[in-house]
Amino acid sequence: MMAPVRRLAQSSVTHVLFAFVAMGGWAVLANSNHSAQRALLAGIVQGALSACLTLFLKTVIERLAKQFKGGAGLWAPPLIACLASTAVLISIHALSGTPEILRTIAVPLAVSTSYAAVYNYLLYRKRIRA
Repeated sequence: MMAPVRRLAQSSVTHVLFAFVAMGGWAVLANSNHSAQRALLAGIVQGALSACLTLFLKTVIERLAKQFKGGAGLWAPPLIACLASTAVLISIHALSGTPEILRTIAVPLAVSTSYAAVYNYLLYRKRIRA
């Protein structure tokens, strides 16, 4: 019984769907003081962005980690990923007319930056030990 659950938990599709639902749901809540149509659009936009970021963040961190040596390898990859994510999130939400952009991106950005920092640290530690 545990094998199917483990496979489901490790599935990229599961991660992408979870990101869409969780962060899209957050965006709807963050914009709930506005019309239902605007809140729902913000949720769909954020859900799609979170799904895409979830797919690409791991690969981006792995590639950036190879580009930096020494101490910069510890802080530069997650910082670059955070700045790039912030730029994408703000730009797309501004273009789509999201009313509460900062509220909308706060949680997804915190989650993705935390993931980037932790994953990069694990890669960094692995390189140091090698």
